[in-house]
Amino acid sequence: MALRETISALYTGRTRRAARFRYTLIGLDVITVAFFIVTVPLARSAPIAVCEAVIGALILVDMGLRLWIAPDRWRSLWQVHTLADLVVVVSLVAEPLLGVNLSFLKALRALRLVHSWRVAQDLRRDTAFFREHEQGIVASVDLFAFIFVATSAVYVLQFDAEPGFAAYADALYFTVATLTTTGYGDITMTGTGGKLMAVVMMVAGVALFFRLARALFVPRKVIQRCTACGLNRHDPDAIHCKHCGATVNIPTGGAA
Repeated sequence: MALRETISALYTGRTRRAARFRYTLIGLDVITVAFFIVTVPLARSAPIAVCEAVIGALILVDMGLRLWIAPDRWRSLWQVHTLADLVVVVSLVAEPLLGVNLSFLKALRALRLVHSWRVAQDLRRDTAFFREHEQGIVASVDLFAFIFVATSAVYVLQFDAEPGFAAYADALYFTVATLTTTGYGDITMTGTGGKLMAVVMMVAGVALFFRLARALFVPRKVIQRCTACGLNRHDPDAIHCKHCGATVNIPTGGAA
């Protein structure tokens, strides 16, 4: 029980030590996402396999600890970042066994960057920029994750026969052109599966770009839960909750 309480304090506590621990985890997430993206066009080798095994073990340990300390393990299992971790671990195990390239699934690790509510809470408390632009940052991360998941999928389906960074650049070019509905037509997906995938990419791309534009240009809200009614989005300069009138204490940088 003492060990469980110690681990729980690191993952959920409000101390600076706990915050540093969670920021360290985010740093590891950034490194793993960068590794998965960079290694997509590279031929599989022993060093890459070893690195993936180490990353998979770390993800499993982290996921296991989070589930162990969770009050409601079933609910925790269905959170976005936990499902993303599970998919990444399954892809790391299945790829060498099945002999297929599942690189596009590994990019889902990017969803961990800000979708852990504890990390978001730390960033709101410690970083004024994140507090003021949270919706735009989250929308950008989601769009980033989708772009590289889609790029990796396009690369695996269409360019895996010609591995290399040039082919990956073509896949990225096609993905961005499709997501933005530009559609130059110089690179196209072949086959029924490729066409259906392009349709999904266009629909999802429009939705994600619209969400990002809305977050950037619509008058922004800050996330601060009202202790009386539970409303969690307010105007940056709000003093009282618009829903119930209770006082809300939104952190500010203070007077200049």
